[in-house]
Amino acid sequence: MWIILAFILAAACPDGTWGCQLPHDWRPQTEACRAELAEIIVFAKVLALHKESYSVYNYLPWQHDTDLLFSAEIELLCDQAWGSMLEVPAGSRFNVTGLGYFPCFSYSVTKNNNYYFFLRMDENYNIVPHGVNFQDPIFPDTADNHRMFASLFQFSNCTPGTQVHSFTPEWEAQEDSRLLCSTVQKALFEEEERVRVLSQKVRSLEKANGHLREKVKTMKRLLRQAQRVTMKEQQTLSLKQLYESKTPQVHPDQDTTQDQKSPPLKKVLSKKLKK
Repeated sequence: MWIILAFILAAACPDGTWGCQLPHDWRPQTEACRAELAEIIVFAKVLALHKESYSVYNYLPWQHDTDLLFSAEIELLCDQAWGSMLEVPAGSRFNVTGLGYFPCFSYSVTKNNNYYFFLRMDENYNIVPHGVNFQDPIFPDTADNHRMFASLFQFSNCTPGTQVHSFTPEWEAQEDSRLLCSTVQKALFEEEERVRVLSQKVRSLEKANGHLREKVKTMKRLLRQAQRVTMKEQQTLSLKQLYESKTPQVHPDQDTTQDQKSPPLKKVLSKKLKK
């Protein structure tokens, strides 16, 4: 039951002036990491649901459907989880406010069902869901969740029949020696950031390499054009030289006007015979 990132609702908004967007460096966290940061961890039964009016935790951009907002009266089935900040025994009852269906997420529970809750107390001493890392703080009573939470924290003085692991001193010693998830996750985030920076550098280098490739292609094209022009000029020069070598050369001092003016010998002889 994850927080619903209602981008569909944002897209459906008539004026499109609001939307849901997580921080750019957001990464999902495991239940173990969020359990380390949650102020209060309880295993409780929902006894009743109560309709709520608008408040700082209950706000919708539309004001016509108040059935989407409610609080839940819960009863603790065990003492608070080991390490939790809420020191109340099993059987205690209190209200969890700030539940319902919101533009970008939902905190929903069903009457008479059991849940694991990540909770916190606000400045007015209201108990509200603690959505660590913008993720769902409410987990249903399932075998998978029992196994998962058994490795994170344990409860004591549980109601008979409650299917949760009881607290033991051995578990506390193991918890003290356990490597904090936040430390590991910080190292992972730093590595992700380093990879992101390197990826940006690689993209920049690839872009620069692409520009160099285009420049090389342009230079090759210009070189081929210059080679074709040079080849044409060489061919023209060769043809000119060949033509000049086959044409008879006339000496500059040779007088060719007399040969042009004197009539042919055959014509002169024929004239003399006629006389």
